[in-house]
Amino acid sequence: MELNLYFYIILITILLDFTLNLISDRLNLKAMRDEIPETFKDVYPEDEYRKSQQYTRETTRFGLISSTFSLFITLGFWFAGGFNFLDTFIRSFGWTEIPTGLAFISLLLVLKMIIGLPFSWYGTFVIEEKFGFNKTTYATWFADMAKSLALGAAIGLPVLALVIWFFLTAGSFAWLWIWISITVIMLIIQFIAPTWIMPLFNKFLPLENLELKSAIQNYADSVKFSLKDIFIMDGSRRSAKANAFFTGFGKNKRIALFDTMVDKHSNEEIVAVVAHEIGHYKRKHIIKGMITSILQTGVTLFLLGIFLSHEGLFAAFGMEKMSVYAGLIFFGMLLAPVDMLLDLIQNAVSRKHEFEADEWAVKTTGSWIHLAEALKKLSRQNLSNLTPHPMHVFLHYSHPPLSVRIAAMEKVRV
Repeated sequence: MELNLYFYIILITILLDFTLNLISDRLNLKAMRDEIPETFKDVYPEDEYRKSQQYTRETTRFGLISSTFSLFITLGFWFAGGFNFLDTFIRSFGWTEIPTGLAFISLLLVLKMIIGLPFSWYGTFVIEEKFGFNKTTYATWFADMAKSLALGAAIGLPVLALVIWFFLTAGSFAWLWIWISITVIMLIIQFIAPTWIMPLFNKFLPLENLELKSAIQNYADSVKFSLKDIFIMDGSRRSAKANAFFTGFGKNKRIALFDTMVDKHSNEEIVAVVAHEIGHYKRKHIIKGMITSILQTGVTLFLLGIFLSHEGLFAAFGMEKMSVYAGLIFFGMLLAPVDMLLDLIQNAVSRKHEFEADEWAVKTTGSWIHLAEALKKLSRQNLSNLTPHPMHVFLHYSHPPLSVRIAAMEKVRV
């Protein structure tokens, strides 16, 4: 292992990321207040508010334990020469570059998954169970894991093989061909996900409440939004938490409501939430996000093509031989500072989009009250932290704090 510039950039980034999250978490815990914020006193009983604070404390502390353990495992594997050991072991089978690369990356991912299993289990069956969220059975938990592995292998392995093959055979323009290929694959997955992939994990049944369905359809017609059907997702099969989301595009676009949400909200509140989701579509947030992701992928692949030939990157991990597949892993770690910056930008843009979708919903439904009440109920149902620290919001929140959103909604002129 060579202590070169690559080594220090990656190590400093890993430690900086851990330290920033640690500081953010501590500030977030200190920002909690004993008194319920005035905005939420009408929906948050005192005991529920205390419960939400305890939930934040426990999940934060558990996250710290998990991230600390992950940090030591990552650095220990790196400093002990684990990458080179694994590469040497797989190369001993005498396979060609592509199957060797598939095995190398697959084993790393499987090892990461195995290490994370106890934390996933504890988070689901201890913490979520303690606070009344978990509805997942062991059978469902293991089935989800098996489906995720199978889906990852079915999609990920062919894509990975294609990436390695292009870098081995297509010369200096390999990144371009990979970019085109991955863009096509991303669009196909986005198109088929609502009807082929998501139903592997949840049931999506047409909304049977005719009064609610009519209200949603009337709203969609009023804003000229083509809505083939509204679906209810069996979110209660795994968690008591509630949500709603929009996915897909073209004829396959759909709005899905968690069954846990439909049971506890008025029709007006649900229509307001649907209006917010349609607002994302109408304000072009989905297409903007897709274009941004495609451009970001292209730039990343271009840089990857350059750094794959840098011996110093491989030397920083103690590798005896350079390879495309190991370079994919190491470049991902080298790119971490850029990823951190991009995450901050993406979160800031996402928060802006949430304000815009809220504004759309308020203007098109004619009132801010129903959306505000729906979001407050969701906050209570999910035991959300009502007083997050600004640094925590800046680093991690893709949505603005709810109190800020409600204040902004009140100012929208209908």
